[in-house]
Amino acid sequence: MKNRIRELRKTSKLSQEEVAKLCKVSRQTINAIENNKYDPTLQLAFKLAYVLDTTVDELFRNDSSE
Repeated sequence: MKNRIRELRKTSKLSQEEVAKLCKVSRQTINAIENNKYDPTLQLAFKLAYVLDTTVDELFRNDSSE
């Protein structure tokens, strides 16, 4: 499973800190998710998708769907 958080965050011109505040988590959490060191809860995944103006399906894709 690959996530596109970093790519979409940069396209939106948001810092990790800004995304973290909007999602009510720490910047370290966003960093860990971007680096595939932490899998977000479903609730956080939906918050991230909302903040980054995308869907959960687009945010987290199977490598085979590229």
